[in-house]
Amino acid sequence: MTLPTDMTLIEITTPGGPEVLKPRQVPLPSPAPGEILIRVHAAGVNRPDALQRAGKYPMKPGMSPYPGLEVAGEVAALGEGVSDFAVGDKVCALTNGGGYAQYCAVPAGQALPIPDGLSWIQAAAIPETFFTVWANLFSIGGAHKGQRVLVHGGTSGIGTTALMLCREFGIQAFATAGSEDKCAAIRGLGAEAINYREQDFAEVIGSQGVNVILDIMGGSYLNNNLKALSMDGRLVMLGFLGGAKANEVDLLTILGKRAIVTGSLLRARTKEEKAQIAEQLREHVWPALSAGRCLPMIDQVFDYTEADKAHARMEGGEHIGKIVLRVS
Repeated sequence: MTLPTDMTLIEITTPGGPEVLKPRQVPLPSPAPGEILIRVHAAGVNRPDALQRAGKYPMKPGMSPYPGLEVAGEVAALGEGVSDFAVGDKVCALTNGGGYAQYCAVPAGQALPIPDGLSWIQAAAIPETFFTVWANLFSIGGAHKGQRVLVHGGTSGIGTTALMLCREFGIQAFATAGSEDKCAAIRGLGAEAINYREQDFAEVIGSQGVNVILDIMGGSYLNNNLKALSMDGRLVMLGFLGGAKANEVDLLTILGKRAIVTGSLLRARTKEEKAQIAEQLREHVWPALSAGRCLPMIDQVFDYTEADKAHARMEGGEHIGKIVLRVS
């Protein structure tokens, strides 16, 4: 594969709104040992991208300043020591940033072959959400067949992925949303919809409770989440759209239910941890994707040079499923 010397990526020119996302020409990256260089055909858009753009994501030293946490494309070059892939392989990958670009270098352990029959757009909508849901709902949360799960933001990329996997693995799911259209989409994924504008989700769940809650809201939902848990239930937090701090936490409920309150950030995990999640997905989820089940729901596709419009769409809150950038 003939490689150019330069490429176009989308950079965050300054912390702010979607308008700060601008195309920029930069030298082509070279894959480091253990990495592959991917010629990107599509890139997924995720909430952490918007938080990073706004200057609100907890960036650690060494993290990429460029947005984009998942891509689909062709392997364009191999770093030293990579033997699991060959140039030309079609892959999707969890990146460490920089996915809104024509090329992106990623650790080989974070890449997976694209399941049979999927388009570039579909494949680009898989890594971030499937890695996140598997690591949090199934590994940390321990969700399994016969249990009950509550997912907040049921029509987000994370939400739709979680509901599809719950249906795949025989888990009864409930999910919150704020409109009838979104509630209808949730019911279409086999879950019970709760309109949070009209219903108290803890009351709908009832005294039986749920075994695991996957939460993107944080502080504002904490006590009601605790109320909705069953005995020995687990509250797994992924985000803090409702506030990063909680006041007057109901500690007695935590003690009385032996509840576990936990959470994680995917981007902060080591490459070894991410590679382990990738292998679990390959074993447990890839067969379903290859069979045409649990395919990502695509809300809208934008050209990558219109990343600002994609972010505006996501932050507008009307989307159902994933927003994806078409790169080439």
